[in-house]
Amino acid sequence: MTTATTNKIEIRRFEGLGHADHGWLNARHHFSFANYYDPARMSWGAIRVWNDDEIAANSGFPPHPHRDMEIITYVREGAITHQDSLGNQGRTEAGDVQVMSAGTGVRHAEYNLESETTKIFQIWIEPKRLGGAPSWGAKPFPKPDRSGQFVVLASGFAEDEGALPIRTDARLLAATVTAGDRIRHTVAPGRHAYLVPARGAIEIEGERVNARDGVAIHGGQTIEILALEDAELVLVDSE
Repeated sequence: MTTATTNKIEIRRFEGLGHADHGWLNARHHFSFANYYDPARMSWGAIRVWNDDEIAANSGFPPHPHRDMEIITYVREGAITHQDSLGNQGRTEAGDVQVMSAGTGVRHAEYNLESETTKIFQIWIEPKRLGGAPSWGAKPFPKPDRSGQFVVLASGFAEDEGALPIRTDARLLAATVTAGDRIRHTVAPGRHAYLVPARGAIEIEGERVNARDGVAIHGGQTIEILALEDAELVLVDSE
């Protein structure tokens, strides 16, 4: 079964995601993307793309354009090196995050210059307003700081001090949870959350969720997550 649904959540199994293997890039798509089209999986609220990318050593995405999108890269393993037409360049390691507000337009490249495969989640969220000057930023977020709790890594809300800024009413959160422990997250009415374990298995609403499965969570509820194994969780809460 590739989908499990309750009145609170919809689980999208990893094996049922869109798939594209380009040799240097092995990608799974939680939402319709490129040649993968599913009218039931166009977006979840303002979340438009969640790609699970494995990038071979010494390869990567050559320069290409974007505009009017908030693009977040969460590095699961290895490291990614960013270059763009604004002159920005930086290397983001496992557990850390980079964000790019494409605004009126920017060209960028994302390379794996490492000797091992780099694994990332690439997440696109629709901006609150179109246009604006493009920008890029990256920041390390030590995993011990998020042990047993969700920590905001990127946010469009001014009160989230220390988070990387994005131009949308959304938050990217991450947590590490020890097997047997529980963690909660409240999704306000009218909002949407999407959760993916980067590693480890969890249980939500009595359903097992394995690493790299996706969970679409409806607003107006508090979800409780039980770690069945030591787990690393990534969650976006958006309009």
